[in-house]
Amino acid sequence: QVQLVESGGGLVQPGGSLRLSCAASGFPWDYYSMGWFRKAPGKEREGVSCISTSDDSTLYADSVRGRFTISRDNAKNSVYLQMNSLNPEDTAVYYCAAGQVLVLKDWDYANWGQGTQVTVSS
Repeated sequence: QVQLVESGGGLVQPGGSLRLSCAASGFPWDYYSMGWFRKAPGKEREGVSCISTSDDSTLYADSVRGRFTISRDNAKNSVYLQMNSLNPEDTAVYYCAAGQVLVLKDWDYANWGQGTQVTVSS
Protein backbone atom coordinates (compact mmCIF):
# COMPACT_ATOMS: atom_id res chain seq x y z
CA GLN A 1 0.00 0.00 0.00
CA VAL A 2 1.34 3.40 -1.01
CA GLN A 3 0.10 6.85 -0.03
CA LEU A 4 0.71 9.77 -2.38
CA VAL A 5 0.44 13.48 -1.63
CA GLU A 6 0.86 16.12 -4.32
CA SER A 7 1.98 19.70 -3.78
CA GLY A 8 3.28 22.66 -5.75
CA GLY A 9 0.21 23.69 -7.68
CA GLY A 10 -1.01 27.24 -7.90
CA LEU A 11 -1.80 30.16 -10.17
CA VAL A 12 0.71 31.09 -12.84
CA GLN A 13 0.66 33.34 -15.89
CA PRO A 14 0.96 31.92 -19.39
CA GLY A 15 4.57 31.18 -20.17
CA GLY A 16 5.40 30.62 -16.54
CA SER A 17 6.64 27.55 -14.71
CA LEU A 18 5.68 25.36 -11.79
CA ARG A 19 7.20 22.29 -10.23
CA LEU A 20 4.87 19.71 -8.79
CA SER A 21 6.00 17.29 -6.12
CA CYS A 22 4.59 13.95 -5.09
CA ALA A 23 5.61 12.57 -1.72
CA ALA A 24 5.13 8.84 -1.28
CA SER A 25 4.92 6.69 1.80
CA GLY A 26 4.78 2.94 2.11
CA PHE A 27 6.70 1.07 -0.58
CA PRO A 28 6.42 3.24 -3.68
CA TRP A 29 9.50 1.80 -5.37
CA ASP A 30 7.97 -1.64 -5.35
CA TYR A 31 5.95 -0.18 -8.23
CA TYR A 32 7.45 -0.14 -11.69
CA SER A 33 6.13 3.26 -12.72
CA MET A 34 5.10 6.59 -11.27
CA GLY A 35 2.89 8.84 -13.32
CA TRP A 36 1.31 12.26 -13.52
CA PHE A 37 -2.22 12.64 -14.83
CA ARG A 38 -4.47 15.65 -15.09
CA LYS A 39 -8.18 16.34 -15.15
CA ALA A 40 -9.67 19.54 -16.50
CA PRO A 41 -13.36 20.40 -16.04
CA GLY A 42 -15.43 18.83 -18.77
CA LYS A 43 -12.54 16.72 -20.04
CA GLU A 44 -11.39 13.17 -19.49
CA ARG A 45 -8.46 12.41 -17.26
CA GLU A 46 -5.30 12.58 -19.34
CA GLY A 47 -1.93 10.96 -18.86
CA VAL A 48 0.80 13.59 -18.73
CA SER A 49 4.01 11.71 -18.03
CA CYS A 50 5.36 8.65 -16.28
CA ILE A 51 8.74 7.37 -15.20
CA SER A 52 10.24 4.01 -14.38
CA THR A 53 11.22 3.53 -10.76
CA SER A 54 14.34 1.61 -11.77
CA ASP A 55 15.93 2.81 -15.03
CA ASP A 56 14.44 6.33 -15.46
CA SER A 57 12.70 5.52 -18.72
CA THR A 58 9.99 8.10 -19.36
CA LEU A 59 6.90 8.73 -21.43
CA TYR A 60 5.24 12.04 -22.24
CA ALA A 61 1.96 13.06 -23.74
CA ASP A 62 2.40 14.83 -27.08
CA SER A 63 0.79 17.93 -25.63
CA VAL A 64 3.51 18.39 -23.01
CA ARG A 65 6.60 16.90 -24.62
CA GLY A 66 9.42 19.43 -24.63
CA ARG A 67 7.75 21.57 -21.98
CA PHE A 68 7.38 19.21 -19.02
CA THR A 69 10.02 17.04 -17.38
CA ILE A 70 9.36 14.20 -14.97
CA SER A 71 11.96 13.07 -12.46
CA ARG A 72 12.23 11.07 -9.29
CA ASP A 73 14.34 10.80 -6.17
CA ASN A 74 14.12 7.36 -4.67
CA ALA A 75 15.99 8.42 -1.53
CA LYS A 76 13.31 11.03 -0.87
CA ASN A 77 10.44 8.81 -2.01
CA SER A 78 9.39 11.59 -4.34
CA VAL A 79 8.52 12.19 -7.95
CA TYR A 80 8.43 15.61 -9.60
CA LEU A 81 6.96 17.29 -12.62
CA GLN A 82 8.72 20.41 -13.86
CA MET A 83 6.29 22.36 -16.02
CA ASN A 84 7.60 25.12 -18.26
CA SER A 85 6.00 27.30 -20.91
CA LEU A 86 2.61 26.79 -19.35
CA ASN A 87 -0.48 27.78 -21.27
CA PRO A 88 -4.15 28.00 -20.28
CA GLU A 89 -4.80 24.55 -21.74
CA ASP A 90 -2.61 23.13 -18.97
CA THR A 91 -5.12 24.24 -16.35
CA ALA A 92 -6.26 21.14 -14.48
CA VAL A 93 -6.02 19.17 -11.29
CA TYR A 94 -2.81 17.18 -11.46
CA TYR A 95 -2.61 13.75 -9.86
CA CYS A 96 0.30 11.54 -8.97
CA ALA A 97 -0.17 7.79 -9.30
CA ALA A 98 1.74 4.53 -8.83
CA GLY A 99 1.50 1.77 -11.42
CA GLN A 100 2.93 -1.49 -12.65
CA VAL A 101 3.71 -0.83 -16.30
CA LEU A 102 5.31 2.16 -17.99
CA VAL A 103 2.24 3.31 -19.90
CA LEU A 104 0.20 6.51 -19.80
CA LYS A 105 -3.06 4.69 -19.22
CA ASP A 106 -5.01 5.17 -16.03
CA TRP A 107 -5.97 1.50 -15.77
CA ASP A 108 -2.35 0.71 -14.88
CA TYR A 109 -2.38 2.94 -11.82
CA ALA A 110 -3.99 1.54 -8.69
CA ASN A 111 -2.92 4.19 -6.18
CA TRP A 112 -3.65 7.90 -6.57
CA GLY A 113 -3.03 11.09 -4.68
CA GLN A 114 -5.70 13.70 -4.00
CA GLY A 115 -4.42 16.10 -6.63
CA THR A 116 -3.13 19.66 -6.77
CA GLN A 117 -4.73 22.48 -8.74
CA VAL A 118 -2.77 24.19 -11.49
CA THR A 119 -4.33 27.30 -13.00
CA VAL A 120 -2.70 29.10 -15.91
CA SER A 121 -4.28 32.49 -16.49
CA SER A 122 -3.37 36.10 -17.07
